[in-house]
Amino acid sequence: MNTKAKHYIEKLQLKLHPEGGWFREVYRADETISSDHLPKRYGSARCFSTSIYFLLEGVQFSSFHKLKSDEQWHFYDGSPVIIYSINETGILETIKLGNNLADGEMFQTVIKRNTWFAAEIADKNSFALIGCTVAPGFEFDDFELAKRNELLKLYPKFKHIISKLTKT
Repeated sequence: MNTKAKHYIEKLQLKLHPEGGWFREVYRADETISSDHLPKRYGSARCFSTSIYFLLEGVQFSSFHKLKSDEQWHFYDGSPVIIYSINETGILETIKLGNNLADGEMFQTVIKRNTWFAAEIADKNSFALIGCTVAPGFEFDDFELAKRNELLKLYPKFKHIISKLTKT
């Protein structure tokens, strides 16, 4: 394991995440929005916002998944992160999150709700530490991990990337 990644995992008290990588929730708003004031896709009240630390190391990846809310990713340290997203109209986009603006990297990006997305680090000998902010706040009820075969049926032309960034 990368020494700096190990340091962050220990100091930030990160745990394994179901989609891949390491995480820890660091903020959950103490105020909520009632379900009456949210779109119908939410089945109950949600807090205003949540945020986590998220770390990928080596060959780890964030499996294709989608959320009912928008999610903002913020780059902190390490290798650039490549985010692949397939929007609701079936268009695949690639975003490079990092700190080299001259190379087209961005410090932060937003993944829109109901978008299938996955991520990997560019340098497999390194790590990436990022933050993720979700509003309305994240609940596991709003999280859907892709099933490889189902995603391949929907988007067969993206077979290579879907096969690479989903778990069997």
